[in-house]
Amino acid sequence: MTLKTPTVRLSVLDRSRTRRGRHPSRALRDTVAFARQAEAWGYHRFWVSEHHGVPGVAGSAPTVLAAAVAAATSRIRVGTGGVMLPNHQPMVVAEQFGVLAALFPGRIDMGLGRSVAFTDGVRRALGRDKDAADYFAAQLTELLGYFTGEHPVHARPAEGLTVPAFVLATGAGARVAAEAGLPLVIAAARGERRMLEAIDGYREHFRPSAWADRPYVIVSGTVAVADTAEAARELLVPEAWSTAYSRTHGEFPPLAPAEEIRALDMTSRERTEFERAMTGHILGTEEEVADGLGALIGRTEADEFLVTTSGYDREAVFGSYRRLAAMTSATPNRTAADRR
Repeated sequence: MTLKTPTVRLSVLDRSRTRRGRHPSRALRDTVAFARQAEAWGYHRFWVSEHHGVPGVAGSAPTVLAAAVAAATSRIRVGTGGVMLPNHQPMVVAEQFGVLAALFPGRIDMGLGRSVAFTDGVRRALGRDKDAADYFAAQLTELLGYFTGEHPVHARPAEGLTVPAFVLATGAGARVAAEAGLPLVIAAARGERRMLEAIDGYREHFRPSAWADRPYVIVSGTVAVADTAEAARELLVPEAWSTAYSRTHGEFPPLAPAEEIRALDMTSRERTEFERAMTGHILGTEEEVADGLGALIGRTEADEFLVTTSGYDREAVFGSYRRLAAMTSATPNRTAADRR
């Protein structure tokens, strides 16, 4: 079974999800091992994320983890999905990516988000306020300026290097990406209709820049491929429960086995959030996923799809990614001349 949109690129975002009963360090090692597999399967890029003070996610230092991933692979593009710029000083971020690009030329992506830490305590520990995201556009401009040498203070070795930059958005950030002339990474976190509106606005207001001469859209989401639709749905149960628990208890927990979650006596609110978290994904057999993903790519006219699937059963997750990669004839792992 082949996707109806054979030119679409497939990439991976791995959040280094922890599993109950296992040390977080195992999740980080699993991420590096996963990257090797993703490269072998032909995925275009492999990104890691940034979360602070979250028991369910081990990835708190994305540029450090990206270095480990890049060192363990040889062709796949490696980057962040993303560094949350409001948590950092732009010069430090420029220096970190400059070091990565110097060590792994032609393979590093700089994915940047505008989110701030989840809780007041973590924000205080990071020295940031809740409104820090309001300054994202200015921070982004400052960061890019360190690569082009527009500041009296020089960020070395970043200055003069070309590191492809991407803006992660759920809505408002799409306009920032358009005005900065950067590729957009977006998910249907607030519903597909709003995502499509944001993509349309991004394309309408895009300003060509030294970083990108045309709009480039990466849509991200969860895809589960298995022998049956029910098996694919079961793969997503642990992540859905973690999401539901975070919305009802304020803490995102490690993944637990699906069979244990099915046996839980959920409260009415927990059940509602769980069922909500189980919707909106592309899942099923190869044929069903080809239809669903092909239709989504058609509606969004996306250039690339960033797969974000996670689950407790690591082998089942691996099987899903392997099957999905086999369904597309996209040209993987382009050369360094491919800026995106």
